[in-house]
Amino acid sequence: MSVSPSLLAQVDPVWHRIRQEAKDAVAAEPLMGGLIHSGILHHETLETALAQRIAMKLASAEMSEQILRELADEAMQADPDLSGAARADLVAILDRDPACDRLLQPLLFFKGFQAIQAYRLAHWLWRTGRKDLAYFVQMRTSEIFGVDIHPAARIGRGIMVDHAHSIVIGETAVVGDNVSMLHSVTLGGTGKDHDDRHPKIENGVLIGAGAKVLGNITVGHCSRIAAGSVVLQAVPPMKTVAGVPARIVGEAGCAHPSISMDQILHEK
Repeated sequence: MSVSPSLLAQVDPVWHRIRQEAKDAVAAEPLMGGLIHSGILHHETLETALAQRIAMKLASAEMSEQILRELADEAMQADPDLSGAARADLVAILDRDPACDRLLQPLLFFKGFQAIQAYRLAHWLWRTGRKDLAYFVQMRTSEIFGVDIHPAARIGRGIMVDHAHSIVIGETAVVGDNVSMLHSVTLGGTGKDHDDRHPKIENGVLIGAGAKVLGNITVGHCSRIAAGSVVLQAVPPMKTVAGVPARIVGEAGCAHPSISMDQILHEK
């Protein structure tokens, strides 16, 4: 049963805004009508639109779009946290990315957002014991988006991955809420140990382009990692680290660096 626009605006303002943006986009560029109708306007909910988008992107000769769509629909219905996290990610991107001025952009066009939602599907499969399917989704996400996240990794809400080229997040990595990272970031392990071996990124951290954080170390909340840094030791909360190997070069510069996205190393 369809929901009236006024009620939808109250119960799901994110989806209501996306649908209105989609209508405006079709009016402005009719050639986009087919994509926008199939991707957004034919759907009653964000959940079904997101499931369709993930399935279409990840489908291959080895796994059909229909099967992936059924998997994604099942996950969305079984775990409401998936759609809640997707909404938080959408709002985070709109808030932090100056190239984003509509909520429909990440859903349709931004591979960082799409890759994170595909990871969330893989993580749900992993947690429910369907590990081979989880590995398949990981593989396709890496092939299609250039983002390689182990399905066992734990990632919070309000995540922005900008540009999303060559992102690697290992099996025992943990990423908190409201974290922002740019392209070519690695959260990797060291050596061949099978135990807890990957970084723990706390809430509100900003990770610059090309940064590598290696080993079972904690990056404290609301800290900044400068572009190109190699972090091998724990980072205290609300500090800025830079260099190879990284060292503390100052304070974080603000209360919420992942939101401000200020990557300039200010003089002391």
